[in-house]
Amino acid sequence: MADQYNINEEKYVKDSHTKEIDLINRDPKQINEDVVKVDFEDVIAEPDGTHSLDGVWKASYTTFTVSKYWCYRVLSAIFGVPVALLWGFLFACISFCHIWAVMPCIKSYLIETQCLSRMYSLCIHTFCDPLFEALGKIFSSVRVVLRKEV
Repeated sequence: MADQYNINEEKYVKDSHTKEIDLINRDPKQINEDVVKVDFEDVIAEPDGTHSLDGVWKASYTTFTVSKYWCYRVLSAIFGVPVALLWGFLFACISFCHIWAVMPCIKSYLIETQCLSRMYSLCIHTFCDPLFEALGKIFSSVRVVLRKEV
């Protein structure tokens, strides 16, 4: 039973690093939906009364679309893996700092302020609670009546 558990655990760890990716939907969380989705119509538009020749407009559309497509492909082929390596390194450093520096500092701060918190609470309960209780009893007999005179 323990061997089966270890085998399943190894598969789970292995699967978390070799997760299959969707080659069709490459933005499943739609983080780039509004930002970099730029088509020809989003960049170049001719208002009524100012139109170029139809052939020029079609050639411009084709040139824009094809050059954007291939330029992105070439840039991602050349720089995609190195930039992914840099981003992976950056987020690994951020995670490392958060796990090994930020959270221990926060935990240490919470432990150290717990003593001050208890002393503050003791002072409030000792001095302020009786004061406000007495003030409440003093003003509990006060009645306010609002009259609207016409």
